[in-house]
Amino acid sequence: MNIEELREYCLQVKGATECLPFDDTTLVFKVMEKMFAYIGTAPKDGRFCVNLKCDPEKSLTLRDKYEGVTHGTHTRTLLWNTVYLDSDVPDTLIKELIRHSVEEVIKKLSKKKQEEYHNSK
Repeated sequence: MNIEELREYCLQVKGATECLPFDDTTLVFKVMEKMFAYIGTAPKDGRFCVNLKCDPEKSLTLRDKYEGVTHGTHTRTLLWNTVYLDSDVPDTLIKELIRHSVEEVIKKLSKKKQEEYHNSK
C-alpha cells in the first residue's frame, strides 16, 4: 500500500474528514471530530507510516508479530501504533487496523454520539 492508497482508504471511512491541525506535513483523519489516524506527508526515516489507535492488548500482539508495527509517534502508550507501509504488515491488515482504529474512537464516545455515528449515512 502506498501513501495515496492509504489516504483514499481513510477517506472512505464513514464520516471521515482530513485536516492539518498540527503542521503542514501531518495529515490527520477524524470521525466525529476525533482522530483515528495520522500520517506524515514526508517519509519518516525514508519510509512512510501511519499512526493508528489500537486496543492495548492487540498492540502488544501486533508489535510482537510484525517488525513494521511499533509504538506510536509522539506517544509511548499502547493506545497508538506506528505502522510502516513498506514492511511485513500486509495491506489487508493495514486496512483492518484502520477500521479497528475507527471502532476504538467510536466506542469512547458518549452513547448519544455513538448512536449518531451509527445512524449517519
